[in-house]
Amino acid sequence: MTSSASSWLTPRRMLMASVVVATVTIALKTLAWYITDSVGLLSDAMESLVNLASAVFGLVMVTIAARPADDDHPYGHHKAEYFSSGFEGVLIIVAALGIVWAAGHRLLDPQPLEQVGWGLALSVASSALNGLLAWVMFRAAKQHRSIALEADAKHLVTDVWTSAGVVVGIAMVHLTGWLWLDAVVAIGVALNILKEGGHLIWRSSQGLMDEAVEPDVQATIEQTLAGFAHSRGDTPIIRFDHVSTRKAGQRRFVDLHMHMPAAWTLGRAAALRISVEQALMSAVPGLRASIQLLPMDVEAHLHDEKDLI
Repeated sequence: MTSSASSWLTPRRMLMASVVVATVTIALKTLAWYITDSVGLLSDAMESLVNLASAVFGLVMVTIAARPADDDHPYGHHKAEYFSSGFEGVLIIVAALGIVWAAGHRLLDPQPLEQVGWGLALSVASSALNGLLAWVMFRAAKQHRSIALEADAKHLVTDVWTSAGVVVGIAMVHLTGWLWLDAVVAIGVALNILKEGGHLIWRSSQGLMDEAVEPDVQATIEQTLAGFAHSRGDTPIIRFDHVSTRKAGQRRFVDLHMHMPAAWTLGRAAALRISVEQALMSAVPGLRASIQLLPMDVEAHLHDEKDLI
């Protein structure tokens, strides 16, 4: 993805596109269910309805997350995206339970399907639309490190696989005449999206609990710090410790201690700290670094119980 394309495909714009696509796929899948009377296609349409609701909610949360820091939120509003991911997970689970309920009734009272060819064609068309959007959203989510965008893209991929399973199931019903297979396909769809909903809720909870940054970002931070560490023989001159990281939506944060000779002037120490901060933020876009300066012979015992008194 080119830089101009990535700058245009912002999380907000991608979620607006998701709202439009979800509206179109709901219309296509609802029409497919209406002309076939397939509970499998009904389950597919219900999942697209969840897509629409979660895309709208995600759009609201991304808008909130983009707000600048203020007096009440001095660290920004970036964690709002995690609420979007968790809310989408809850919606998926509710939709899955609704599908199981509808499919259970159809399993006990199978019904013949009508105009299967048109129904499958509409389902395939909507799946192709979702698949294309998901591909673009995954690339944009990686570029902007947006969990809300990633969650919506994963849900779209789940929707594509769901539609594929439904298409195969409906085709089998048409070829074999086994009407009960329609309900079985719908239940399989429900179990699949139930798993995805649970995963999204788990991801959201981890983000709200200040989860550490990704391993590749952690490695980049350590590599950058290693470039500034310096020793004279076995005697360290500049060293770093107590490095801790966390992520909040699109932002990444690192806190650390930088030790240097006690004889250095405050101006020299501050100049080096600025250089380290700039290097870290250049190596990891969106990173915010907080560095505490300490003399080489001073240690901060952050986990000492005496420090809590």
